[in-house]
Amino acid sequence: MPVSNLDVVERIARVIAGRVLSANAEGEDCSASAEVDATWRDYRDDAIAILKTLREPDPAMAQAGDLATWQRMIEAALSEAGADAS
Repeated sequence: MPVSNLDVVERIARVIAGRVLSANAEGEDCSASAEVDATWRDYRDDAIAILKTLREPDPAMAQAGDLATWQRMIEAALSEAGADAS
């Protein structure tokens, strides 16, 4: 499995920024990459909120894998982001 060089909070924040800015999603910019690069940090709190929500997997996710490993992975991402884990 490939491993990203970017932390998950940045990756999620960039996706949110892209959806807001890009004409390919909900935005108006036909070439939004520079704007995403400049503004993704504005979406960090949203990304952290998403990760906090993912701490509790749904039934299909729980059936697919090890819950303790999942929780450790999400907590590691939150810790790396400097987010309060509560």
